Amino acid sequence: MKIAFVLACVAVLTVAGVCQAGNLRKNFYRTSCPAAESIVKNITETRVASNPNLPAKLLRMHFHDCFVRFNKSIWEVLTGRRDGNVSLASEVLAHIPSPFLNFSSLVQSFKSKGLTVHDLVVLSGAHTIGVGHCNLFSNRLYNFSGKGDQDPSLNSTYAAFLKTKCQSLSDRTTTVEMDPGSSQNFDASYFVILQQQKGLFQSDAALLTDKKSKKIVGELLELTDFLKEFSQSMKRMGAIGVLTGNSGEIRKKCGVINS
Repeated sequence: MKIAFVLACVAVLTVAGVCQAGNLRKNFYRTSCPAAESIVKNITETRVASNPNLPAKLLRMHFHDCFVRFNKSIWEVLTGRRDGNVSLASEVLAHIPSPFLNFSSLVQSFKSKGLTVHDLVVLSGAHTIGVGHCNLFSNRLYNFSGKGDQDPSLNSTYAAFLKTKCQSLSDRTTTVEMDPGSSQNFDASYFVILQQQKGLFQSDAALLTDKKSKKIVGELLELTDFLKEFSQSMKRMGAIGVLTGNSGEIRKKCGVINS
């Protein structure tokens, strides 16, 4: 599935946050701003045409936002979400699951937000697009257990390739595709490479260390199955900490709290 396929959901994600709870509903802006979603969709399509990395960044932004406080659409979006009055980088670091977490820590992180093991595995499939910085996984290449060793669960051929890209533990600028050869296609290939022990992050590899999550990985190899489950898990994640009615604010500038 090409990135263009997910443009509709990314566009509405921008205007609505894809969050579903409280008083959110379809066509929330029908009276106040009837063209809101089409305007955002058109602008997003234009921007993505010149920057194919944008969809991955928007998905990441949505994930951060909800965890802390496509000409076809993948899921139905309800609108009417308001912005928060607080925006702190420290809150993000404290609440977002780290790429270094083991399985039990990942489960606890998701459980604390009302999400299940199934959601954990399905939402990890978003790693099918985008890139990862070397410093977030290079310990698996050069110092996994603190003894200068390599993560034994990482495919050795893939590890050798990664070492040609990330040549030290201190490299914080070089990036690598999270889903080799498919970083601009929203598909189910993430689960295929995961079974080949080519998950980039320690948190990816952790999904194979538990019998239940490993079984779920095997159930998501087909695109239609993945998209169906992804849409449902995104809706559930989008329902975390939603502000509606008179709560929060409507920001004049998306990235800045109103003064």
